[in-house]
Amino acid sequence: MAAPTQFAYRTLKEIGVVDASPIYDSLPGFERPQGNLRCCVYSPCGRYFAWASPERVTVVDASVGHIITTLPAQNVFELGFSPLGTFIITWQRPTKDDHGDAVRNLKVWRVVVEGRPDAGEDEHNVVGHFVQKSQTGWNLQYTFDEQYCARVVTNEVQFYQSGDLATVWSKLRLEGVMDFELSPGQNHAIAVFVPERKGQPAAVKVFNVPNFDAPVSQKTFFKGDKVQLKWNAEGTSVIVLAQTEVDKSGKSYYGETTLYLLSANGGFDSRIDLDKDGPIHDVTWSPNSKEFGVVYGYMPAKTTIFNTKAVATHNFPLGPRNTILFSPHGRFVLVAGFGNLAGQMDIYDVEKDFQKICMIEASNASVCEWSPDGKHILTATTSPRLRVDNGVRIWHVGGGLMYNEELQELYHVTWRPQSTTQHPLENPLHPVTTPHASALAYLGTVKTPSKPAGAYRPPGARGQVTPLAFRREDEGGAAYVSNGSLSMGLGANGFGKSRKREVPGAETVTDDTPGAAPADGDDNLSKAAAKNKKKREAKKAKDAAEKAAGLAAWVEGVTSDTQPSPSRSPERKDRRGHERNRSRGQTDARPRSNQGRRDARPHERQPHQQQHSKQTPPARNGTPSKAPPPPASAPAPEAPELSVTSPGGGGGAQDKKIRALLKKLRAIDDLKMRRAGGEKLEGTQIKKMDTEDEVKRELEGLGWKD
Repeated sequence: MAAPTQFAYRTLKEIGVVDASPIYDSLPGFERPQGNLRCCVYSPCGRYFAWASPERVTVVDASVGHIITTLPAQNVFELGFSPLGTFIITWQRPTKDDHGDAVRNLKVWRVVVEGRPDAGEDEHNVVGHFVQKSQTGWNLQYTFDEQYCARVVTNEVQFYQSGDLATVWSKLRLEGVMDFELSPGQNHAIAVFVPERKGQPAAVKVFNVPNFDAPVSQKTFFKGDKVQLKWNAEGTSVIVLAQTEVDKSGKSYYGETTLYLLSANGGFDSRIDLDKDGPIHDVTWSPNSKEFGVVYGYMPAKTTIFNTKAVATHNFPLGPRNTILFSPHGRFVLVAGFGNLAGQMDIYDVEKDFQKICMIEASNASVCEWSPDGKHILTATTSPRLRVDNGVRIWHVGGGLMYNEELQELYHVTWRPQSTTQHPLENPLHPVTTPHASALAYLGTVKTPSKPAGAYRPPGARGQVTPLAFRREDEGGAAYVSNGSLSMGLGANGFGKSRKREVPGAETVTDDTPGAAPADGDDNLSKAAAKNKKKREAKKAKDAAEKAAGLAAWVEGVTSDTQPSPSRSPERKDRRGHERNRSRGQTDARPRSNQGRRDARPHERQPHQQQHSKQTPPARNGTPSKAPPPPASAPAPEAPELSVTSPGGGGGAQDKKIRALLKKLRAIDDLKMRRAGGEKLEGTQIKKMDTEDEVKRELEGLGWKD
């Protein structure tokens, strides 16, 4: 019988190791460590399991759980193993010694020294140590046979023989090199990345170790600030996923992504053309090294399988997906949507022309891994991605839930690496093992919805067909097209044109404001400056119109009052008299300050009135006619005031001051009433009441009478 699969997890307070199918129980010989445990890891060969506590690093046998060795390394934050489990690498935070020199915080240890498991640092258990400041890319990279290891430093990649890390065995000198990846296959090859520099394009070059004179394959490209280098299992081809920090076209917040494929022997290199706009969400190789899958495009995303010549061989249906994973044997492929998506997982059978087997609902999952036997899938909700509903679930490839365990503050979970030869794949779908009791208990608490809720629809749209403008692309709607409005069309800080709000399906509305300047003329102005300019122009036009209207009314009034037409009928004369009386009544309704001012200066208006009374209008035939002198009993008409005010202004500066003082008096009266009613006033309100006499004196000085 094959050894059962196994997984380990780390929570806030403990680390656990669990034997999975078909046992689903804790490893018998393993004592769960308690306390502040920062990290844990399996060796790639699956022989060892290690974790770090603040005092030491402990290594156990993954099969039985017995302790093999402990390393006197304190405050370790990262752990790693070499491919065959011969060496264990630790990383501590950078510090300085008493002399101010950087401490060598990256150390390489032998797991077992000459059969003595408890040999410590004093027994020369440390093979080498380096200064490694960055936690990103901290670990050494080994070849598949542990013959060589490498690390990147400034402008070069240094190679060491694994047993002697004191001296550099060889160097790959390349100016500006930033990242590299060693091939996992039988050939010793390395792919290095040099970003854009001084106008030169970025480049990915493949070398054979240790022949570093010339690359066997290379690809240059722009739009590459950082890359992910992904070798296939045989080490014959490498995928380059290039990404920029900023998308200059404004289509994405997360930069642009492009995909390239290079062969290790230099026989093929090409950009992979993707037929849907949008970012590249995920790319992964099949274990057979002959094909790979890509998830790309705006949601709903497209998933495509390519061969080693970058030719598409199969397309999956569109859907909200961002993850693709092949099973260890390459029999199945999982296409899922995690993160801010619903967590749906579609399982397809590769051997049966990608026939869909089932769909699994794994909501809120942040971890998803195939088991080494190729029959089960592990999903987990971890912190700090989500601090509630943390736990581990194991699903059968047929869609059934096999195991469920809820944990508090789960930080890490992973399968124990095992070879596919240990778990030969016969018929993965039959027979299906009996689910664990925890899975049955969980399924008993889950309520199956009688009807899918679906998206919210307003009452007026219920029972109707959804318009195409509101449908997703995988539901028959139109494909999403980005117009670059994320970063280029908002007009922020005065750059770019402001994008108008549009309602899908509605007619385009143009802004034809009378008197407003064309929008094209304000391209160089900011949004606030253009708004202020329109306000100033509108105010000028309004003032000019009011002044013109006031002067025209005054001229018309003077002419009609001083020179009545002799041919006017008695009825029209009567009507004119009523209008004059009504206008005088309206004039009397003005503030008393104006009336007092007019009454106080009758002698100032008399010469003006006499001057206008002597004017003679022209006759209809163009010859001047002499008007009869006005009767002595008729009063001289009053010339209107020529001061033009804005609507609601109510007069000049003096009138405004009078209104302000009257408003202050009303406020003082209100405060008196409140104090009389027993309300306690503040100090500023009492001081305001004391100014009543001063306000009244100011009003009397302005000619206002109560």
